[in-house]
Amino acid sequence: MIRMKLDGLEVIKKLEFDIENRKLTVFHSEENPEIGKHLKELNLGAEYKETIPVQQDKFIDNTSVQSKLLWTVLIINFAFFIIEITTGFISKSMGLVADSLDMLADALVYGLSLWAVGSTVIRKKKVAKLSGYFQLALALLGLSEVIRRFVSFEAVPDFKTMIIVSILALIANSVCLYLLQKSKSKEAHMRASMIFTSNDIIINTGVIIAGVLVLLTQSKYPDLIIGAIVFLIVVMGTFRILKLGN
Repeated sequence: MIRMKLDGLEVIKKLEFDIENRKLTVFHSEENPEIGKHLKELNLGAEYKETIPVQQDKFIDNTSVQSKLLWTVLIINFAFFIIEITTGFISKSMGLVADSLDMLADALVYGLSLWAVGSTVIRKKKVAKLSGYFQLALALLGLSEVIRRFVSFEAVPDFKTMIIVSILALIANSVCLYLLQKSKSKEAHMRASMIFTSNDIIINTGVIIAGVLVLLTQSKYPDLIIGAIVFLIVVMGTFRILKLGN
């Protein structure tokens, strides 16, 4: 409502919302009484606090910065989806397949987040909630596949491929998380992206451990167990995401 009400005032360069404390910071190039007038017309209890001179670089809206950042992590995640899904099937590793599907989910989540950049707070929360439901559906599908592989005959996966590919994915996800945290964004869709990436790092570490256990035991079960754990972690992250949409 506030964004729409202030839309069209060219003196406004940037809006920063502190929802919890009901505080709005308006960055504007010159004094304009229409800003306060428009806000009071919304009957939301708008009250002027203070005007503080700032450097012009503070006027820069972070929308374009967020877009570039999300495009970067989207490309990284989709690239590793291709790598892990291919090597997962070749090596017969459920851990890599599970991680690849999680990477695909993240890539789609970042795509949704790109759509949300510059949108209203309500739309951003809807994006976070939609991302959570998608991740939950993916996790349930993965768990059903793990159960199928437990009860059927499956060859022992290639531990070398599991370890090498997972180490590369771990490095990639660490870079993504660093970039996301560096943005210091507290908006719902960006926080959702950080949660997904944090889950990925845990998952990558788990697949590496599973690869080592496959080597030591020469059994398929460490790979399947870590696959199940991966999807349970995804479910836990999903509920955290859904809370952002409330």
